[in-house]
Amino acid sequence: MLIEPAPAKLNLALHVRRRRDDGYHELETLFAFVRDGDVVRLDPEGQGFAVEGPFGAVLAGEGDNLVTRARDAFGAAFGVATPGQITLDKRLPVASGLGGGSADAAATLRLLARRAGVAIEDQRMFAVADALGSDVPVCLYGRTAIGTGRGERLEWIDGAPGVPVLLVNPGVAVSTGAVFRAWDGSDRGPMPADGDLIARAKAGRNDLYPPALTVAPEIAEAVAWLECQPGADLCRMSGSGATCFATFADGASGAAAAERLHHEHPDWWCLETVLS
Repeated sequence: MLIEPAPAKLNLALHVRRRRDDGYHELETLFAFVRDGDVVRLDPEGQGFAVEGPFGAVLAGEGDNLVTRARDAFGAAFGVATPGQITLDKRLPVASGLGGGSADAAATLRLLARRAGVAIEDQRMFAVADALGSDVPVCLYGRTAIGTGRGERLEWIDGAPGVPVLLVNPGVAVSTGAVFRAWDGSDRGPMPADGDLIARAKAGRNDLYPPALTVAPEIAEAVAWLECQPGADLCRMSGSGATCFATFADGASGAAAAERLHHEHPDWWCLETVLS
């Protein structure tokens, strides 16, 4: 049995600069990853694809998703068979701004590359990842980065490993396409160029936050709740939502906030973790 983690991706800041002629948007974003997320397993003795875990039922019955597309694309790119059963342990909410599907596809690529003896740095790996989706390349490497273009042009930067983070989702799924369609088209300026990771993130913004509120107003309540927590530092929505996050000064503050959330909003999803 081969096992590969698929850590959640955060957009610590996300600037939308313009809509491109090809239909995509020109972005500048600070990518970071946390310790926890989904898990992909490969049983060489089995066959097919299965989904389990807390959010597995949402994907149950799908004959085609990013995991199976990643499996098939890897086989085509490297000219190898990809037998075995792949099982996705879906621990992250679906359509939540955490790059879950992209992280799952990237984990599948890493897992198959490990079995086939292919280096992650092989340029064909990047090409396969890029063809699967704009966030898949950064998820393939799982490193803190500035993403430009569609998000696929990556510049590695120093992260902030060990910083406590609390992820909160008010229980709504958000369509990325719907949020981008609601964006007002205004360029509000570039990503800050100086400072450490958290300082640059705090000096930036998430341009998809206002349009996301038109799709899921509950997001504003989640951000406001995080901002009221003792020790919370950077509080923001990730990606196109609806998951929001807060970094904390120390682990005890983050743990206390998670405990309060369970009592005050027992129907919300949360994950207490750290930046990787």
